[in-house]
Amino acid sequence: MRLRLLFGISACALGLFGASFPDPPGDSGSAASAPAQQVAVLAGGCFWGMQGVFEHVKGVTDTVVGYSGGEKKPSGYEQVSTGKTGHAESIRITYDPSKISYGQLLKIYFAVAHDPTTLNRQHYDEGTQYRSAIFYANEDQKRTAEEYIKQLDAAHVFKHPIVTQVAPLKGFYVAESYHQHYLDHNPTQPYIVNMDLPLIEALKKNFPEFYVR
Repeated sequence: MRLRLLFGISACALGLFGASFPDPPGDSGSAASAPAQQVAVLAGGCFWGMQGVFEHVKGVTDTVVGYSGGEKKPSGYEQVSTGKTGHAESIRITYDPSKISYGQLLKIYFAVAHDPTTLNRQHYDEGTQYRSAIFYANEDQKRTAEEYIKQLDAAHVFKHPIVTQVAPLKGFYVAESYHQHYLDHNPTQPYIVNMDLPLIEALKKNFPEFYVR
């Protein structure tokens, strides 16, 4: 599906909220006393675009695309693409909490990286492998994610309710090498041009305080 030339990106995906998008409840931003490196695992449709966004976020030191959410290690992309493994295309984000908080990562995730209101679908990519999901590594991440979703829904930030799954991180399986930084290696591919590059521009335009080249 993703190889088709696609148009019609939602207002959410374009990040039209800008500076008005709410901060997570109780989030005080970066913490100088936090451990040097922490990890977040998120899913939100095609992992090419997710990686393209988060590799330009301040404080993010590494991004890897892969598969998460299923019970067993998948054999690879073709198996996950059947939608029968329970896995979702995901991104593992390593970040410096002294520069950006977990809550701020979620703010970018909800505001510009994907549309959290479409169930098992992003744009024309359909199936559970394209679901919106936050895979939490600890109770703090779980609490932050659940409270933020409640806050955004209560404020009616989106026209429709958030359908993002909040689930424990059972494992993360690195995707094939050709998927890693696919956007950077294929900037003129039609799907990248029409679906993913606008997300990076939305980050740059609406959240310049988080954007890095």
